[in-house]
Amino acid sequence: MKTLIRKALPFGAGRNGTSPETIGRFPSAPPGHDAATGVLVADLHYELVPMKSIEQAIDDLPPSSHVSVTCSPAKGIPATLEYTERLLELGHRPIPHLAARLVEGPEDATRLARWVRDHGLDEVFVIAGDAPEAVGSYEGALPFIRDFLAAGPGVGRLGLPGYPDGHALIELGEINRQLHAKQGLLADAGVAGWISTQMCFDEDTIRAWIGRERAAGLTLPIRLGVPGVVDRTRLMTMGTRLGIGASMRYLSKNRSTVMHLMAPGGFDPTDMVVAFAPDADDLGIEALHSFTFNSVADTRAWQEAIVEGSRAR
Repeated sequence: MKTLIRKALPFGAGRNGTSPETIGRFPSAPPGHDAATGVLVADLHYELVPMKSIEQAIDDLPPSSHVSVTCSPAKGIPATLEYTERLLELGHRPIPHLAARLVEGPEDATRLARWVRDHGLDEVFVIAGDAPEAVGSYEGALPFIRDFLAAGPGVGRLGLPGYPDGHALIELGEINRQLHAKQGLLADAGVAGWISTQMCFDEDTIRAWIGRERAAGLTLPIRLGVPGVVDRTRLMTMGTRLGIGASMRYLSKNRSTVMHLMAPGGFDPTDMVVAFAPDADDLGIEALHSFTFNSVADTRAWQEAIVEGSRAR
């Protein structure tokens, strides 16, 4: 077991000083903790980015994976749809990201709804997007979601972003108002939803955010966003380039985390997952969403090692 973990996580000490030898044993875990971690890690959703490295990332996916396909201002929605089609053909369960600020208007929203319906997709994820200027009439996600659902996409579930660490360009109160308005819109449309948390490295911040939002009436299940097993340089550079730099600002306030990320090797998500696994059900966490930055092979090896280790107990 130690050998398998060492192969899967060849990255040195974890954030709390965890070594490859101790990662597989979960040394501080209460009884049953490793089983809970294995269950949570088993339902790992992979996020891919449409760029050159996505070809290898697709080849490295486990069979029948849940796969989110991001939507960037550079590649646009067509690239997201193209890779979604490919993933469907390969037997995966893709979830395209639709960036509202890249949609031209109601006619384009109707076209996208028809495309989703024609491809039999059960889930989509909608975000405002990071385009500096909207290409059409949708400045944010809420009006696009309204038009998209009115056009009958046939989806059973629609995902929304959550921001435990805030957003660099949107006031916190407005983020919260929008989130709850979207939840209400989904309820009125009879469509289930979920929240995918954007990248945050501070467990306390995530827990506090979940507690506040639950108290305010948020009932949607959460897919906890965590980095995959990613080279630290790729994590820092791509994270900033893809618009999640604001959620990484915690790093500038936490010296130990910065030192962990800047050390040789790759980021190890084990500590964060272990911290949330025992009370995931109580928090309403239904799955993990992995920001792989297309580093799928290492993230898959980590997933398989953790799941195998939990079953061996």
